[in-house]
Amino acid sequence: MTDIPKEISDALPKSLLEDLKEKAKSLSQARAKRVVDAVFNEYNKAKVEPGECVGLVAAESIGEPGTQMTLNTFHFAGVAEMNVTMGLPRIIEILDGRKELKTPMMEIFLKKPFNKGKDIKSIALEVKETVLNDIVTEFVINIADFVIEAKLNKEKMKELGIRDAALLNVLSKEVKGGNVKRKDDSLLIKAKAKSESLNEIYKLKEKIKSTYVKGIKGISQVLPVKRGEEFIIITAGSNMRDVLRMPEVDSARTRTNDIFEISEVLGVEAARQAIIDEVFKVIESQGLNVDIRHIMLVADTMCVEGIVKGITRYGVVSEKASVLARASFETPIQHIINASLVGEVDRLTSVVENVMINQPVPVGTGLPSLITKVK
Repeated sequence: MTDIPKEISDALPKSLLEDLKEKAKSLSQARAKRVVDAVFNEYNKAKVEPGECVGLVAAESIGEPGTQMTLNTFHFAGVAEMNVTMGLPRIIEILDGRKELKTPMMEIFLKKPFNKGKDIKSIALEVKETVLNDIVTEFVINIADFVIEAKLNKEKMKELGIRDAALLNVLSKEVKGGNVKRKDDSLLIKAKAKSESLNEIYKLKEKIKSTYVKGIKGISQVLPVKRGEEFIIITAGSNMRDVLRMPEVDSARTRTNDIFEISEVLGVEAARQAIIDEVFKVIESQGLNVDIRHIMLVADTMCVEGIVKGITRYGVVSEKASVLARASFETPIQHIINASLVGEVDRLTSVVENVMINQPVPVGTGLPSLITKVK
């Protein structure tokens, strides 16, 4: 086909244009022209009319199906701690921009041949954070000598590939000024002399239980599962930066449900896409239907400043230029007093503030200036 007419190519987005050129390659001239015209018409129909209340429509379209959502948590059978927050609590978690997630998790995709099951168990164990408590069968405190004896599980150490020298090195750093020795299948840990009270020794025992030994920090559980034709590793806990450094991991597809971590590691564009994907996934899993453009509008609003902000009085709402719009959300007296102290001016350019003072709102028919001159 020949080139697309200039008025159409100027109007269409670049990605849509490239897609169109690719698809129309094999078509005859007349047919390609019909396809281009049809796409152009559909694109124009899909565009928002000037003055359309897009925010209100998006809020209604997400809020109404939200009332039918269940408050469930999904559990992976056979593994303790492997829960995934779903339904309404997850939507609230995303849109509020919460940094502390109830159930952070990752889906780790692997490169070939590992995604076909090769060494899948050993890779999963490499990912899982191992602390001293995981490789010790029991802790015994010798009250006479103030020594903690940790009996090691040799089979577990062999399975995880933990060497004695590395273990002694890690513990020596943790027990500063103390003494760590190996004796048969046990570790003997003696604290420094001045802290020798039973209470101190007990505190030291509890502290060394959680000493990091191996794996990726923050990932408490792993579960290799087969999805379609390939194996992936699902984790409880998240540490994207360290997981992406592993040579076996497919960094293009590996993902976490922590939006802020994505923003930190991959940037705000990736975080915006993650918000869209996560919200859409929850809505879809509940069997509901929401047009993705409403979710995209919310994601754009959350990321427009270049960082992720929740839709709360500390996030997106705090950025509003209008005093009355900020006051309408939460803590009205505080906003009004603060604005009056600095002599802030409200230009009444948006919807909420005009509703509050009983004036026509500047949307839809309240925008005659789009078509005619208004005195």
